[in-house]
Amino acid sequence: MKKVKVPPKRIAIIGLPNTGKSQVFNNLTNKYTMVANFPFTTVEMKSGTFNICDQTYEVIDTPGIHCLYIHSEEELFVRDLLVFQQPDIIIQCIDATRLKQSLTLTFDLLELGIPMVISLNAIDEIMKKGIWIDSESLSKNLGVPVIESVTINDIGTKELKSEFSAARKGKAPVQYGEIMEEGIIEIEKLLPGSLSFKRKLSLLILLEDPYLIDSIRNISELDNSIKIREKTKEIRSRFRNNISWFINQKKNAWIESICSRTIRKQEVSRPRFSEKFASISRHPVYGIPILLGFIIMMFYSVVYFANVITAWMHDVLWFPIENQINQLVPAGFWNEFLVGDYGLLTFGVSNAILTVLPILSVFFLLFNTIEDMGYIPNLSVLLKRFSEKVGLSGSAIMPITLGFGCKTMATLTTKSLRSKKERYIAIYLIAFALPCAPQMALNMSILGNLGARAFVIALGFLVLVEIVAGLFLNKILKNDSTNDFIQALPDIRMPNPRAVIKKTYYKLSWFLKEAIPIFVYSALFLFVTDKIGLLGALKNILKPLIIGFLGFPIEMVDVLILCMARHEAAAGMIIKLIQAGKLNYIQCIVAVTITTMFVPCVANIMAMIKELKLKSALIMVIAINASAFVLAGILNRILIITIK
Repeated sequence: MKKVKVPPKRIAIIGLPNTGKSQVFNNLTNKYTMVANFPFTTVEMKSGTFNICDQTYEVIDTPGIHCLYIHSEEELFVRDLLVFQQPDIIIQCIDATRLKQSLTLTFDLLELGIPMVISLNAIDEIMKKGIWIDSESLSKNLGVPVIESVTINDIGTKELKSEFSAARKGKAPVQYGEIMEEGIIEIEKLLPGSLSFKRKLSLLILLEDPYLIDSIRNISELDNSIKIREKTKEIRSRFRNNISWFINQKKNAWIESICSRTIRKQEVSRPRFSEKFASISRHPVYGIPILLGFIIMMFYSVVYFANVITAWMHDVLWFPIENQINQLVPAGFWNEFLVGDYGLLTFGVSNAILTVLPILSVFFLLFNTIEDMGYIPNLSVLLKRFSEKVGLSGSAIMPITLGFGCKTMATLTTKSLRSKKERYIAIYLIAFALPCAPQMALNMSILGNLGARAFVIALGFLVLVEIVAGLFLNKILKNDSTNDFIQALPDIRMPNPRAVIKKTYYKLSWFLKEAIPIFVYSALFLFVTDKIGLLGALKNILKPLIIGFLGFPIEMVDVLILCMARHEAAAGMIIKLIQAGKLNYIQCIVAVTITTMFVPCVANIMAMIKELKLKSALIMVIAINASAFVLAGILNRILIITIK
C-alpha cells in the first residue's frame, strides 16, 4: 500500500528582538543562522525543515517584533506572514527576564487564534536574579503549552518538539465592552470576505495602524477603504478618551494580572557584577576606557598572536610548497600563473588561507565573545551622545554599531528607522569609513607591525572623517521625523565558549566559501589583464593620482582594484607589498585608511540599493569613492609634514 504523503506544517518563530529565536531555529533544524546577545541579529526571514513521526515541519525564523501594531517595514513583513500567510503553529520565544514586555506581543498573538507554543527562554538568568516564573500557571492562564528552556545550551528543544502536536489556540485575552465590540463588528463587515482574523484586523484599524489598509489592498480587493476610514473615525469619536488609551488600558491590566499570578521574587543582596559592568560600560566617562580596553586587547591579540601564526604557517606550510613548484615548473608563463605576483596559488589560495584566515580566526574569537557578552547594545547607548551631534537619534546608533560586525547586515537594519534623513546618514556612515570585522582585523594586523602609533593615527583619522561626514550630511539634508530612542539592554553574561567557537567556525566557513573563489578570480583577472597589457595601461593613466597625489607605489592600483571585489583580498595584497618592502610607514597608514573608505563590498552595495533605490545608492557610492581619494591625499600630505 502506497504511503500517503503528509503535507508539511509551517511554524513561525515569533518574538521580541534578542529573545533566542534564531537559536531555537538552529536547535530545531540543525542549521546555523547567526546568533548574538543583541537585537537585530536577524534582519531577513530564514527557513528550514525537520521531521517528527513522518510529519515534516517547515520552520521560519523571523526578525524581532514588539506587537502587531506596526512601527517599521521590518515588522510589517512579520505581521504579513502571520496574518496573510497564516502559519499552522506559532512558537513565541519569550526571554524570561522580559516577561512583561513579551506579554504585549502574546496578547496580540492570542487574539489571532493561531495554535501556539511558548518557549520560555533564559530561565537560568532569572534564577540568578531571585525571580521564579511558574510556567505551569502561565500555561494555564494563557491556554497554550509553555516550555522552559535555555536555548543556548539546547535545553528544552526535545520538550518543545513534543508539544507541537498539542499546540492549541489560547484563551482570548479580553472583551472590550459593548460599544467597542459593536464597533469591531461594524469594521469586520466592511472587510473582504476572503480575509482571516477579521476581529484582530478590525482592532488594528481602529488603532489607526499606518500600514494595514495598504497591506489588505495588496492581497485582496478593497473597494471600500474610504468607508472603512470614515467608519473608524465615527467609532473613535464615540469614546470620551482616546481609543488607543482604552485598548492599552485593557491590555496592561491583563498583563499585570498574568504577571501577578506567575512571577515570584525574592530580595537579592546586591547588584551582580554584570549589572555594574553594564552600567559602567555605557557611562559617558567610564565607558570610554572600557571601549578602548576592548580595542587594545583585540589589537595586541592580532599583532602578537595572529601575526605570529600567519608567519609560522607561511614558513612551515607555504614556502616548502612554493620552492617545490619553482623546482618542478621552470620560469615562464606557467610558473608565473601558479606562483608569480598574481599567481593562482600565491595570491589566490595561500593569501586567503595562510594570510587572512589566521588573522580572522583570532579576531572573530574575541569579537564573538564581546558580542555574546551583550556589550554591543551598551556601546550603542554610550555612542548615543555623539550621534546626536551628527543628526542621528539614538535609534540609528544600533545599526551603525552593528556595522563593525557586518556592513551588509547593518545596512539592512536601517529599515527600522522611520526618518529618511537618519536612514541616509546611517547608511552613508556605515559604508564610508567604518571597518567591518574582517577588515578591522586585517587593518590591525597591517598596522600592528608598525607599532601602536600607526594604529592610533589611522583609527583617529577614520573617526574624524566619520564625524565630519555626519556633520556635513546633517547640515545639507532636510529635516523630517525622528525616532524615539528605545534600546533593549540584554544582560551582560559570561559567553558560552562552545557557542563562541561554533559561531567563529561558521563565520570562517562562510568566509572561505565566499572569499576563496573571489581571491582566485581576482588573481586570474589581474594575471590576464597584466599579460594583455591592460593593467599596465591603467597604471600609466593613474600614475599622477597614485604616485603623485597619494604617494603610493604604482602597485597600489592592484589593491584598489581588489577593493571592488573584496576588502580582505585588498588587505592581503597590502600585506604582500609590505613583505616585499614596497610600502613605507606613511604609505601603510594611508593604504589602510583609503581601503577602509573606498568602495563598499558588493553585498553592501546591493543592500544600499535595496534600502535607498538604485539612483541614490549609486550617488552615495560615487561620493564615498571621491571622498576616499581626496581625504587619503590630504592625510598623506599631513603625515609627510609631521612625521620625520
